[in-house]
Amino acid sequence: MVLEKVKAILADQFDAEEDSITMDTTIQDDLGADSLDVVDLLMTIEDEFEVEVPDSEIENMKTVGNLVTYIEANQK
Repeated sequence: MVLEKVKAILADQFDAEEDSITMDTTIQDDLGADSLDVVDLLMTIEDEFEVEVPDSEIENMKTVGNLVTYIEANQK
């Protein structure tokens, strides 16, 4: 369920096909996100999943899989 929601958010924010997004999709390379996009994405993720992503964790969010794993581990 987390993956599906994340895919929908990414598809919407980066104008990508939801079906083309996998756990291995890289946020910056495959989706073309710049640092501002990543901040915007993380704000959306924090709101949607009620998790807080500390600045120290942002650099670890390279792939969709990293993001999903973090959300699942830190959801309330």
